[in-house]
Amino acid sequence: MRLLHPAPPAGTDVDLALAYAYPGPRCVRVNMVASADGGIWLKGLSGGLSGTGDRRVFGVLRGLADVILAGAETVRSEGYGPARPRESWRALREGRPAAPAVAVVTRSLELDLDSPLFTEAEPGARTIVVTCGAAPADRRARAAGRADVIVAGDDRVDLAAAVRELGERGLGRVLCEGGARINGQLAAADLVDELCLTVSPMLVGGSAARVLDGPDVLARLRLAHVLEEDGFLFTRYIRSSS
Repeated sequence: MRLLHPAPPAGTDVDLALAYAYPGPRCVRVNMVASADGGIWLKGLSGGLSGTGDRRVFGVLRGLADVILAGAETVRSEGYGPARPRESWRALREGRPAAPAVAVVTRSLELDLDSPLFTEAEPGARTIVVTCGAAPADRRARAAGRADVIVAGDDRVDLAAAVRELGERGLGRVLCEGGARINGQLAAADLVDELCLTVSPMLVGGSAARVLDGPDVLARLRLAHVLEEDGFLFTRYIRSSS
């Protein structure tokens, strides 16, 4: 993997952990892969757009995060399980649990509570369910038996309140893995501090969603870096202060 921007010193190898280091203890980072024409899935799944380098970046981003945030639809379609410790994470996670927790955003609480995501989470990284006051009380009670439950908002999930609550639990470095609707809601609430976007050298056309699905937003970003490997571009954008 090579650094394209900013211009690197000759012969410098890319340290991914350094390149993607969080700027502070509280930051919401969105990580997505998209085709060259902007689609975020191939046959309904993101994995078909990925490659070796993307999976390596994906692993480093998870290792750096305190918590992985994902919508229930993404969790179901992508077959999410708990994050598993990696030897390469040992230094990245010193003083923290060996793996980040997964937080699932859901209003309906239509979750498979018998899946490994809820039954096989790592010690210190119990799965979190983020829901709202309007969620069915019986489902909320069942979820509380298998996960930590955060109630944020009344009629719908209030992501700003959820992010605050995660931060109060010591989970301030948030890695959002989508889907597009959760990304759109975060952007609409002005919560996105960073976008890590892998551009896959593919054209997919069809009905694939974009990175954001939601109301119009205008958030200015600055380009922090561009990496390249095998035709894939790995970009990191940071919220602009201007």
